[in-house]
Amino acid sequence: MIVHQFDQTNSVLNTFIAELRDVDIQKDSMRFRRNIERIGEVLAYELSKSLDYHEKEITTPLGTKKSFLCSDNLVLCSVLRAGLPLHHGILSYFDGAENAFISAYRHHPNNDDTFEVIVKYLAAPALDGKILVLTDPMLATGKTLENVLDSLKGYGTPKQIHIISVIGSKSGVAKIQKVFPKDTQLWIASVDDDLNSKGYILPGLGDAGDLSYGEKL
Repeated sequence: MIVHQFDQTNSVLNTFIAELRDVDIQKDSMRFRRNIERIGEVLAYELSKSLDYHEKEITTPLGTKKSFLCSDNLVLCSVLRAGLPLHHGILSYFDGAENAFISAYRHHPNNDDTFEVIVKYLAAPALDGKILVLTDPMLATGKTLENVLDSLKGYGTPKQIHIISVIGSKSGVAKIQKVFPKDTQLWIASVDDDLNSKGYILPGLGDAGDLSYGEKL
């Protein structure tokens, strides 16, 4: 797997990450969602450089000009509900992409810190020969993305898989490196060192879904 981590280079992206983490700024849920969208836009632009392009002649009111346009067909697949703002940001750059959505949540069968990831809903187009872009803002343990990959197997074989995340843990990144194809590319804004006993990223930012849309019942 090729990992592209972007917080090691000074850019405006680091401002968006800092605001997501800030306990005072993240109280504004609309700004929190917008910062995730903006990170999605930045990472989508970076990902676009790795795609295939073809030449096309464009007619303007005053003449013609050759341009290079993307040849790949993309499918954006996001994990509900936390992945929605990230999905919107990426879709604003890849507006011709097809869309897929999957629900995945943590189930604690013993009412303790151990959990399994349950997938209950999936809507996706055929994936054969397409670029699959999986989006999940928090790459904590890697279990969610592993289950998503397994759930999508019946939809065909994509040309390549890309993963876009906002914040991950080192162990989560290591996990998906083991289960995803070797040519998969990960586009991630920041990677933190640790997980706590509940499998949440430290220092992370908290629960991205709750911060975006309110606490679950």
